[in-house]
Amino acid sequence: MLHRTWRRVAIAAAGLLTLTLVGACSEEAPEAKNLDGNRAGAMADYGIDKQFKATEPLSFSILYNNHPNYPLKDDWLFWSELTKRTNVKLAPVAVPLSDYEQKRSLLIGAGDAPLIMPKTYHPQENAFVSSGAILPVSDYLDLMPHLKDKIAKWNLQPEFDTLRQSDGKFYLLPGLHEKPWAEYSIAVRTDILQQLNLQIPKTWDELYTVLKAMKARYPDSYPYSDRWSKPNPGGELLSIVGAAHGLRTGWSWNPATWDPAAKKFVYTGATEQYKQVIVYLNKLVAEKLLDPESFTQTDEQARQKLANGKSFVIGSNAQTLVNDYRPDLAKTQPNAKLTKIPLLVGPAGEINPASRLENGIMISKKARDSKNFVAMMQFIDWLYYSEAGEEFTKWGVEGTTFTKDPAGKYTLNPDVDMIGLNPKGSKHLQKDFGFGNGVFSYGGKLDLVQSFFSPEELEFQKVMNARTPLPVDPPAPLTDEEREQASLWETPLKDHVVQNTLKFILGQRPLTEWDAYLGELKAKNSEQYIGLVNKAYERFQKDNG
Repeated sequence: MLHRTWRRVAIAAAGLLTLTLVGACSEEAPEAKNLDGNRAGAMADYGIDKQFKATEPLSFSILYNNHPNYPLKDDWLFWSELTKRTNVKLAPVAVPLSDYEQKRSLLIGAGDAPLIMPKTYHPQENAFVSSGAILPVSDYLDLMPHLKDKIAKWNLQPEFDTLRQSDGKFYLLPGLHEKPWAEYSIAVRTDILQQLNLQIPKTWDELYTVLKAMKARYPDSYPYSDRWSKPNPGGELLSIVGAAHGLRTGWSWNPATWDPAAKKFVYTGATEQYKQVIVYLNKLVAEKLLDPESFTQTDEQARQKLANGKSFVIGSNAQTLVNDYRPDLAKTQPNAKLTKIPLLVGPAGEINPASRLENGIMISKKARDSKNFVAMMQFIDWLYYSEAGEEFTKWGVEGTTFTKDPAGKYTLNPDVDMIGLNPKGSKHLQKDFGFGNGVFSYGGKLDLVQSFFSPEELEFQKVMNARTPLPVDPPAPLTDEEREQASLWETPLKDHVVQNTLKFILGQRPLTEWDAYLGELKAKNSEQYIGLVNKAYERFQKDNG
């Protein structure tokens, strides 16, 4: 799934907060118990490992993120089989991927939002809390036994606590992973490494040495030329280099970083770690090891440079490696060998920056008044959080799209392809059947998440899963007034960070002006912003710790 934002949420100690999920449900929302008029179609005996099936035909509207790689089709097997199993028909409100966030905001603002709104990345839900447009879903966890079971079984409460607002509630139902899933890294031409008698680099310092050797052998090249520069210049590159320094930058940008030694938040773009990220990338650009166009070029341009031997290193995930780069190279350089390598290690040590939470679902507040509200929450619980629902959304219908052996190993039917598993297949699991769809399918047990993975991707994940999860900042939820004030500061601050990060990296602004840059951030209220965040943290600790 391209541009899957890295959402690291808390891997902090479980004892950080005494506010429990059950407490949030039973103590904070007495109105949540009064659901006698909202149970039409609901199962009286719904529970763990039970197939949800509404007691009468139901229909729920859902905001549908229409992906260009597998455009929505009304005749997908997914729709008919879903109705057959659950007695629920979904009514999708289709929105193009490129306009999804804007259209969602417009629909919510106009009061026309569908009942179910998937593909929401925390903290995007924050913008809709104060208006009362979305439901405090933490009030209704008792209606979702599969979700509650996974929270307890996988010890996910610390992560969920970071979703809470200042009222102690959370408004997003995230996808859940049993283990962190690190998706992005870099791919390296290993045949070039072999030619130069070099080993696969394990650290960013070792990569520098490798790039130097590549440049010496191929002086007309930019050894490292990256993609995914739009709409966030250098987003993926800054994410993985930042993670190696213990920061959330680039795609995973968070303006406030927790300083465990000082026990307070600091502004990310003003930290010494952020400076070191810039210093490293500036060195690569200055020595012509990193293509300066990595921050502006299209994906296609980056791919062409790799295919034509103008570069040897590029950002990658499993899909782009198999679907983009290797087919490109096969046409131009059939002897080339490209491998996605484990995330390079930096000052933060051998860490895994991925989260166990995925993008999630917002529920329209108007759903609470529906006579079918309980049935809808049971349906969502089964579809997104039960093992049967997760298998269905990912793999489809056993016997039609896949088979499963006694050991639980999944195999696509011979005529069905997905990410190159059956390249000669005449049908595609996503395009022709609607399964493996990012609107419905994410998260789950490790075996299920990795069931599409090739042997080499499993090796990559084995390395990453052995690493320590990157510690994440403790909760610091802002009040509505604080959030309104913070939003006035956040955008101009971030814009200034992004603009000057590029200037520093590309040599358009000398690093000797770092102190002047820090002064500019202060002038744009970086200290007031962080003061607001620290105040919220202290208040939350006092109220809940």
